Amino acid sequence: MERQTRLQALSAFLKAKRASILPESIGFASGTRRRTPGLRREEVAQLAGVSTTWYTWLEQGRDIRMSTSVLEQIANALQLTIDERKYLYALAMEAGSGAIVQKEEPLEISPSLQKILDELRFCPTIITDRRFFIVGWNEAAAHVFLDFEQIPAEQRNMIRLLFTRKELQRLAVNWEHFTRGYLAILRVYYGQYVEDGWYDRFIGEMKSVHPDFEALWEQSEVKTAPEVLIEFRHAKAGKMLFHLTSLQVHGDSDLRCSIYTPAADSTTENKLKKLLERK
Repeated sequence: MERQTRLQALSAFLKAKRASILPESIGFASGTRRRTPGLRREEVAQLAGVSTTWYTWLEQGRDIRMSTSVLEQIANALQLTIDERKYLYALAMEAGSGAIVQKEEPLEISPSLQKILDELRFCPTIITDRRFFIVGWNEAAAHVFLDFEQIPAEQRNMIRLLFTRKELQRLAVNWEHFTRGYLAILRVYYGQYVEDGWYDRFIGEMKSVHPDFEALWEQSEVKTAPEVLIEFRHAKAGKMLFHLTSLQVHGDSDLRCSIYTPAADSTTENKLKKLLERK
């Protein structure tokens, strides 16, 4: 990611976080003269103990000198989470992982990881790389989501599929909420791998081709592993409830395992068993 691009991403992030904080929640009067939601720039500067001019330049994406201690003060003022703080540092200090840029061709998973996938028989599970290309899945995932085998490997990107495949858009009852979870993780990678230009190209392409993407991207949070309850309306099985757990697979490939566990107080697992019996 080029420096100017990172600074622009940093600018957008700071503005979004500032707008999300209610003034009265931290002792500022809400008033009627506020033209924009959230805190004013001078209020963030006051909380962080920096000059309004310096913070304004930072939020404008100017190429200025930043120290870790001042960034920590900004993070405290904006009430950033741990994931959001890492994202802030990655964009502001070029503090990425320093890892080698991922090769263009999709990665492959090991036989042992495939064995784990197969053992999760009644938990639809998808494994993606850090660019969200699907590199592994089990039979349950193919029945609940899509038959990924029928999609060419170079097109098997989970985020792109969420915007292009009607089946996935109909599947999730709250498609926007479902999609934001993936975009929250994408933001983490976007900040972490500052040297990989693929992310800028991909985000630019998605914005130009899919109008819904830009709004959801700007609204997305920064989270490494959202844990949420997802409601699906499956074409054959009807209502299904899953708890989504996202796990990092340690190793050089930086793979992520998304496991959809049937909600214990629902009939989802029985419905899933019937789906698998129909094969």
